Amino acid sequence: MALSELGATSISRKLTLTPVDNRRLANLCGQCDEHLRQIENRLGVEIASRGNQFRIIGASRPVEVARRLIQSLFDATATEAITPHQVHLSMQDSSIETLLIDRTADKSPIQVEIRHMVINGRGPNQQSYLRNIASHDINFGIGPAGTGKTYLAVACAVAALEQERVKRLILARPAVEAGEKLGFLPGDLAQKVDPYLRPLYDALYEMLGFERVGKLIERNVIEVAPLAFMRGRTLNEAFIILDEAQNTTPEQIKMFLTRVGFGSTAVVTGDITQIDLPRDNPSGLRHVLNILRGVEGISFTFFDTRDVVRHPLVKRIVSAYEAYDNAMRTPE
Repeated sequence: MALSELGATSISRKLTLTPVDNRRLANLCGQCDEHLRQIENRLGVEIASRGNQFRIIGASRPVEVARRLIQSLFDATATEAITPHQVHLSMQDSSIETLLIDRTADKSPIQVEIRHMVINGRGPNQQSYLRNIASHDINFGIGPAGTGKTYLAVACAVAALEQERVKRLILARPAVEAGEKLGFLPGDLAQKVDPYLRPLYDALYEMLGFERVGKLIERNVIEVAPLAFMRGRTLNEAFIILDEAQNTTPEQIKMFLTRVGFGSTAVVTGDITQIDLPRDNPSGLRHVLNILRGVEGISFTFFDTRDVVRHPLVKRIVSAYEAYDNAMRTPE
């Protein structure tokens, strides 16, 4: 699993499916057990199968939900072919969101495991952020520079790809200049937008290496693109990250959020104190806070200066700007 929760009390339950029908069992499990892996990753359980015998290991409530879900899907195999989309919808019908909210209340440590690295969330906000990404389809990480919003999101995306929970990674940013006009940029379209996407490349290179990232981009398994390229698409079985979302317009962020398809996870990151849009253009990230707060299935994690993990001076700089902004807003 991508996210490992340590110290949680586990139980084990057996499930025997009848009648014994190898065709129905193969239909239930999916190719290379992809349907079982989908349930595992969504509920945070482990499922072992041998013929019609299943063993489910995990916390008591997720285990019971998984047991009922597997039984329900097996019953459905009598008349229809099971697909990843159907598994996804069945989990939604099982009132799974309430269960996942309960899981996020667990305060045990959580970490992201990728091929040559184990990445730990530092502090309660980063831990909450990782839990939210594990248990929600759409997630927002909002806070100042240096709090790990983008880095942790990319780590979760890489882990999901390595463990074949998604088929591709899509990383996007709005191509907005940071307070300066760069004028004409030479090169083809990819070369023109690459500078805006460099922070995403940097995180990928650190976690996967230059050669592997290059090969995955060539095969379109990883796509790094400006936000404008997302219009008109439906992104299924993908891990999608929108970085620097404070520089989107309300129309752009709505367009992005409505691209999310079956089996996908989306993470939106941004810092509403560093908006580079023209003064008369409202920030889509600020706008969406007023609309989607409290919507079931969407998580918000808010970072502050205590979460800054860069050079100690970065934390002091952010704190100084916050104090200045607060003083400017306070009437004399």
